[in-house]
Amino acid sequence: MAVKANQPALLWDLERLFADPGLVAATGTTHLTLDKAHGRLEKRRLWASDALTGYADWPGLAQALCVARETTVLATGEIRSHRAYAVTSLPPELADARVLLRLWRGHWGIENRLHRVRDVLFDEDRSGATVGNVPQLLAALHNTTIGVLRAHGRPALARARRHLARAAHETLPLLGLPAE
Repeated sequence: MAVKANQPALLWDLERLFADPGLVAATGTTHLTLDKAHGRLEKRRLWASDALTGYADWPGLAQALCVARETTVLATGEIRSHRAYAVTSLPPELADARVLLRLWRGHWGIENRLHRVRDVLFDEDRSGATVGNVPQLLAALHNTTIGVLRAHGRPALARARRHLARAAHETLPLLGLPAE
């Protein structure tokens, strides 16, 4: 689970832990990847440590994680750096830093293919729907719409949505229902 400013005490613990390279080296593992694509060179290093297990007041915490990402734009030489933190219930025996980095990257694939799409396509983050179960219902409908459009080979979701708004008679067949 990613840890951000909405968990200030846990974030503070993670920042302090990963500021001490000696403690992290003594209590965990690290893994580095280099990828060159889309005109960028991206270096990712994940540190995993079980030093906070039993210390931090977080249920099920088995390891604390830090990913440092450094991206170099090859055309300009511009370098961008970012650190992110997370916790996991996976113990070191089941998931070392290499495995955890692969899982972390898989999580962002979901984030980019679903959550970001929901926010961009349906503007969910600014939605005023907050009463009762309305937010969950809208999220389910949005997920269904995305899934149906992708299942029918429509990767350009915004374009498909605009088209179907003009050609509503085409929506029912996508759901396996007769158009009339």
